[in-house]
Amino acid sequence: MNKYDIVFIGHIVRGKIAPFEETRRKGTGGASFFGAAAALCCTEKVAVITRMSRDDEHFVEPFRTMGIDVYVQYSNETTSMKVIYPNTNVDERQLFLKKNAGYFRLDEIPSLEPCLIHLSGLSDQEFTIEFMKGLKERGFRLSIDMQGFLWEIDGEMLAFRPKELKEKEEILHMVEVVKLDKNEAKTLTGADDLKKAAAIIEEWGCSESLITSSDGALAYKNGESYFERFTNKSAIGRTGRGDTTMGAYLARRIDHSVEDALRFAAALVSIKMEAEGPFKGTLEDVIERMEANQR
Repeated sequence: MNKYDIVFIGHIVRGKIAPFEETRRKGTGGASFFGAAAALCCTEKVAVITRMSRDDEHFVEPFRTMGIDVYVQYSNETTSMKVIYPNTNVDERQLFLKKNAGYFRLDEIPSLEPCLIHLSGLSDQEFTIEFMKGLKERGFRLSIDMQGFLWEIDGEMLAFRPKELKEKEEILHMVEVVKLDKNEAKTLTGADDLKKAAAIIEEWGCSESLITSSDGALAYKNGESYFERFTNKSAIGRTGRGDTTMGAYLARRIDHSVEDALRFAAALVSIKMEAEGPFKGTLEDVIERMEANQR
């Protein structure tokens, strides 16, 4: 059985990005790959399980070159989407799904020693509660990006739309850490204040949460909260912000405190947002940014 510290599960995505009043760009990535690239800073024992068309498997080779083990569940098509930022507020975005690789299958999960699995879905078309229960029964610990349950597909517009999540407490009781952005936290809890939203999430069953915003990220654990500002000089690499923050946070949390992991994650994602694509820096780069932020 293969052994990892963290396994990220989520679709690989071929997409078009349309920043506000900037040139449109194309790229290939996905939430799981942004997270895994960030986690490599702390551990080499990182893997991704994804779904995609067999014809497009060459798109994962750059990630394998980075040192990420990639396992593919084959689908009829590869997920494709468009991301539009309608104004200067990088927390506001419109997401449109063009193609969808479908739900992950429990019977196609590779032979892995029990470890932490982070479910990083784009919409409610990737994971089911039964899939989560199956992973738990196999001994895996879980963390989750709530985007994978909070966003549903509109049949006509193929747009992601936030929805009321009736199963939220059942989901949150199964996970050790939950990740949301500011808008998702408000949708889920009704609270504008990040700390208040995290406290509500704890009442519902998950004591540790990470909530990102345009200014920075809040980490919350057992009633204690910490906030760390981002220090990026540009936002050209905004896409993947939350996934990168979570990947860095989870990897650093293996042997560090909540507060330290948050500082580390904020520094790493600040570097990542200054360039397109997944994080490509070094541990030394992140430590240097952390130290600069403390001056």
